Amino acid sequence: MSSNESTKLLWTAVGAAIAGAGVAVAVLKYSPARYSAPKDEEPSFPPLHQKRTSFIYENNASSSNSVIFPHNHEERMRRQITARAAVEEDNFMPRDSVTVRVPATSANMGPGYDTIGMAVDLWSEVTVERADTFEITAEGEGATEMPKDETNYMVIGCKAAFEAANKPLPILKYHVFSRVPFARGLGSSSAAIVAGIIAGLILAGHRLPCWGSEALLQIAAGIEGHPDNVAPVIYGGIQVGIHNGTRWVTERVPCPAGLQLVMFIPDFIGKTSDARSVLQPTISREDAAYNISRVAFLVHALCVGNLDNLKWGVEDRLHQPQRGGKLYKYLYPMIEAAENAGAACAYLSGAGPTVMAITAGASGDIFAQREKERSDLAVAKAMRQAAKEFGVQGQVVVTNVSNEGARVVKVVPPFSTGGITYRDNI
Repeated sequence: MSSNESTKLLWTAVGAAIAGAGVAVAVLKYSPARYSAPKDEEPSFPPLHQKRTSFIYENNASSSNSVIFPHNHEERMRRQITARAAVEEDNFMPRDSVTVRVPATSANMGPGYDTIGMAVDLWSEVTVERADTFEITAEGEGATEMPKDETNYMVIGCKAAFEAANKPLPILKYHVFSRVPFARGLGSSSAAIVAGIIAGLILAGHRLPCWGSEALLQIAAGIEGHPDNVAPVIYGGIQVGIHNGTRWVTERVPCPAGLQLVMFIPDFIGKTSDARSVLQPTISREDAAYNISRVAFLVHALCVGNLDNLKWGVEDRLHQPQRGGKLYKYLYPMIEAAENAGAACAYLSGAGPTVMAITAGASGDIFAQREKERSDLAVAKAMRQAAKEFGVQGQVVVTNVSNEGARVVKVVPPFSTGGITYRDNI
C-alpha cells in the first residue's frame, strides 16, 4: 500500500471516530432523561379513560428503563397496562344473579401460623340474587348452625364488594349448598367471605385490579385479619402470605404430584376464639427459632418434592401443643397414628378440631389404582382408631389439594355473548 493510500485511510478512520463521538454527544444531550420533570412537578401523561373506578398499584421506585427479569411478573404487567391505567369497563353492567364456587382450606399447616394455607378439594356453592326481601337459606354441612342474618360472612363480604364499587348494597337473597364442614378448621368462614365478595362484585358490575395490588385479597384479608385461609380460597394451591407494611401479599408454593389429604373431622364445633384464647401472648426466642426453622423446612420440602421431610416441616410450638393440651387431647396420638400408618405428615388443620394427614402415591383416579400403592386407606383407619380410643366421634374424608380457587359458575345475564363463550358457558 502506498504512503498516500495509508494517509487517506488514516484520515478516514479519524473522521469516522469524530462523527461517532458527535452522535453519542447528541444522544446524551437530547435523551428523555434530560427532559424528566423536576422533583416538585408532576409529569404530564396523555389523558386516559375519564372514568377511573380502580387503579393498578404503582411502585414509584421502579423505572420504565430498568431491566425486567423473569420473576418480575408484576412489573411486566404494570408496563403492559401503563402507569395508573384505569381498569377497562367491558362487561361491567350489573347482574341479577350469580353463583360462586369456593373451596375449603387448611390453614397453618403446622408452624405457618396465620401465614400458610392450602386449598382443599371440598366445595361450597353460594348463589346471591336480587330480591324484594332479605333471606338466607342453606343446605348441606352446617346448614342449621350458620347464622341467617347480616352477621353471616357472605353478607359481610358482599357488603364490602359494594362499598368497593361505591354503590349501596341492594336487598339480596342468599342460598348456600355447603360441602365445607362448618367451624371445623377447614376455612368455612373464609369461603363465605370470598364467595360474598366475588358475588357482590359481579352483581355490582365492578372489577378490581390484581397485578401489583391484589385488591380482592386486601378486602378478604382485611375482614378475616390474616391471609392463610382467604389466599388459597381465592387462588387455590398452597399459599404463603404476608403483610409487607403496605398491603397483603401472597405467593404460591409448589405442590408435589400424587398428594392426598386424609382428614378426621370431629362431630363437634371448634370456635376460633376458644382456640386462640389458650395461646400465650408472648413466646420465647427458642420457640420462635424452632418455628422459623420448621417453616423453612416445610416450604423447602414442598418446593423440591421431598415428602420425607414434611414430617419435620409441620412440627410446631406456637399453637399445636397448647391446643392439643387443653382442647384436643386426641391431637398428638392421632398424628402419631397417622404417621405410623404411612402418612408423610399430620397436623391440626386451622384452629381445629380437624386433624389433617398428607399421604403420597396417588396416580390418576385412585379408584382405578391398586390400594397397596397408596397409604390413604391405612391412614384413615389409624386415625379413626385413635379417635375411638379418646371417645371422639367423627368422620374421615379423603380428598386432594385443589390447585384452583374460587370461580363464578353461573351468572344472569351471562358473560358468554357475542360469539365468545367462557367456561361452563357462564
